[in-house]
Amino acid sequence: MAEPLFNRLCLVGIGLIGSSIARVAKKRGDIAKTIVVTTRRAETLQRVRELGLADVVEADAARAVEGCDGVIFCIPVGAYADAMRHIAPHLAPGVVLTDVGSTKGSVVRDLSPLLPAGVHLVPAHPMAGTEHSGPDAGFPELFEGRYCIVTPLPESDPAAVEKVKELWRRCGSMIETMDPVTHDKVVAIVSHLPHLIAFTICGTADDLAEETKEAVLKFAASGFRDFTRIAASDVDMWRDVFLNNREAVLEMLSRFSEDAHAFGRAIRWGEAGFIEDRIKRGRKIRRSLIERKQA
Repeated sequence: MAEPLFNRLCLVGIGLIGSSIARVAKKRGDIAKTIVVTTRRAETLQRVRELGLADVVEADAARAVEGCDGVIFCIPVGAYADAMRHIAPHLAPGVVLTDVGSTKGSVVRDLSPLLPAGVHLVPAHPMAGTEHSGPDAGFPELFEGRYCIVTPLPESDPAAVEKVKELWRRCGSMIETMDPVTHDKVVAIVSHLPHLIAFTICGTADDLAEETKEAVLKFAASGFRDFTRIAASDVDMWRDVFLNNREAVLEMLSRFSEDAHAFGRAIRWGEAGFIEDRIKRGRKIRRSLIERKQA
């Protein structure tokens, strides 16, 4: 077995992603010698102990990060700045600080000004997840065959960048490197906009007259059920995603709205060719995903 990447790795937050990292680390044994978990809620800490996800469970994040050579933020991106202010004085020189957030521009914006000298920030985003949340939701296979996008800064230490990439390789991920701005535009269309649409469709259904709503729930077809699965996602995480990737989400929403209006016009005027073209393009995208084993 390879030497552990980290001597002492601290997970700040322990939801779906954090608990999956902990499970992989426990299963493999070559990610960290010691796994430390910190989170604010006492009941979550107790559940982490019951599940055996960590070697050390600590309520105070400042104490949790002391002596760690690796720290991963697994909390909603809107909480990063406050968490960083709390732990910054306690981070050891040379520590690798990374994260799992779905936005990257906001991570650089919020963490860079608070970085102590000698702390290596390497933002990352594992493109994996389910609609479930909390420490019970994780499983060690979550990242297998999925991409992890690493968004190092121009000044990032190359050894720290490689360490973060190797962490995700050991979790089973394929690695892509991107700058934060490009990352935020890409995830706005492949992740954030679909969630926005799902939340909106479910909201529209919820606003229907009661007798119609009952029929919708009773006869929900697979298309609507897929939207409800996406819409069941974590509230805090997605609120922060939309607020912290505002520009990219609004840009993609604007483009989508124009395309949706064009589709609506084609339906209104009976333009069968336009409608067929959109359906064929959807089928083509689906085939491409299947070929890439990302379906």
